[in-house]
This record gives sequence, structure tokens and C-alpha cells, in this order.
Amino acid sequence: MENLNIDINQLFGRLAEFAIQYGTKALLTLLVLFVGLWVVKTIVNGLDNLLSRQKLDATLKPVIVSTVSMLLKVMLILAIAATLGIKTTSFIAVLGAATLGISMALQGSLGNFAGGVLILFFRPFSVGDYIKAQGEEGFVKEIQLFVTVLKTPDNITIYLPNGALAANNITNVSQNGTVRLHLSIGIGYGEDIGKARDILVNVMKDNKMVLSNPAPEVAVVNLGDSSVDLDMRPWCKAGDAPAVTVGILESAKVALDKAGVDIPYPQQVVHHINN
Repeated sequence: MENLNIDINQLFGRLAEFAIQYGTKALLTLLVLFVGLWVVKTIVNGLDNLLSRQKLDATLKPVIVSTVSMLLKVMLILAIAATLGIKTTSFIAVLGAATLGISMALQGSLGNFAGGVLILFFRPFSVGDYIKAQGEEGFVKEIQLFVTVLKTPDNITIYLPNGALAANNITNVSQNGTVRLHLSIGIGYGEDIGKARDILVNVMKDNKMVLSNPAPEVAVVNLGDSSVDLDMRPWCKAGDAPAVTVGILESAKVALDKAGVDIPYPQQVVHHINN
């Protein structure tokens, strides 16, 4: 009976030691968990409010907030593991290896993602701008995280990967609001350049989409094999450029024909030498 009492006392003693040892860790772990979650939530909410006041792009803001939230939660998990006495060195090594493997597998997608973040952050163009990039051009319809969507004047949709787009030259035609067009037309060598210039200037002034300030100009830009090449230089809003180009070229042809100004076609003069 005495032996039984000793065994029971030893059992309760060990249970008490176990409860003290691991119960303290459990309570400490719960404390770290709740405090950590509160800290993460506070930081994330503060970051969200800060980005909202900065008027950051609506697509970029949730990405930044989600990324920061995920990183903070990973740090919290590591802190909890350390509190429980779990060695985190091997866990960090495995996590690093897994991250490296995933990064290698998704290298192209991650590059496009990074490019999308850079585009949304630095804003080299906005929705509605007319841009030229990667051998394509059109109006920016949408800026997504992985691709930028263009819509051409012919109503064709083009998807440009953001990785290549962010790493190469981008021409933003409409960033300054207005553009100067260069429209070439040739007249015969026997024609009066001053007369042709006046006709073409009036053609541009008659187009309602051409701006009066700066005034449109006409300049001789090349003496070709068969023609004197004139460059019409009207200013217009960037979005009106395609319509202005078509309208002025057609009107210029009609006006020059009506005035009897010759628009020559390429020709060659062949000299025969008699022996």
C-alpha cells in the first residue's frame, strides 16, 4: 500500500512538473500568438491607410498590403516556433530552398509580376494613354499585374508582358496631352513650293481637330528622285492623331488636285546612246 502511495505521489509530481514546464510554454505561445496577430493587424491597417492617403494605384495597393501581411505572419510563425523550443534554423533553410525552387520555376511569371509592380508604382503611362512599345502601339486599356492591355485604333487587343515592357523603351505619345504629326506628301519639281505650302496650311487649318496654337507648318524635308517632299506638321490632341492623319492626307490630295499641283509618281528617265 505504501509503495502504491509513493507511485501515485511520483505520478502527480511528474504531472505537476509537466504542467508547469509545458503549460508555461503553452500560455506564453498563446500570448505571443494573440499579441503578434494584433501587431500584424495594426501594421497592415496602418499601411493600408497610408497607401490610401497617397492615392496609390488601386491595383498595386492590395498587392503591397497582402505581401507585407504574409511576410509578417511568417515571422510570427517563426517566433511561435522559437517560443515552443523548436529549432527554426532547418525550417528557414527548407523555406529558403522551397522559395528558390518556386522562383526558378516561375521566373518568367515573377519577372512579369515585378514589371507590373514597377509600372504601377512609377507610372510611365496610365490607362487611356497612347503608347509605343515592343513593336506595338495603341491606347492603354488596362494595366494588370502580369500584362498591359492595349487597344489599337483598329479595335485590336494586344497583350504585352509587363516584364519586357518595364525593361525596355516606352514611348508615351499622349503624356503631354498634344502631339505634332509629320505627314509627308510630294509635289513635282516644276511646281511652286510657296503655292503648295499655302494650300496645305489651309487644309490643316480647316481640320477642326488641328490646334491653332502652335500653328501648323509645312517644310521641305527631302529632294527625292521624282518629287519635292513636303512635311505637314499639324498639332492635335494625342487621341485625335489617327483621325487627323487620315483626314489631312485625303484633304491634301483633293486640294492639290483641285489647284492643279502635280503629285508625281516614281519614274525613271532612260537615255539611249546610239553607237
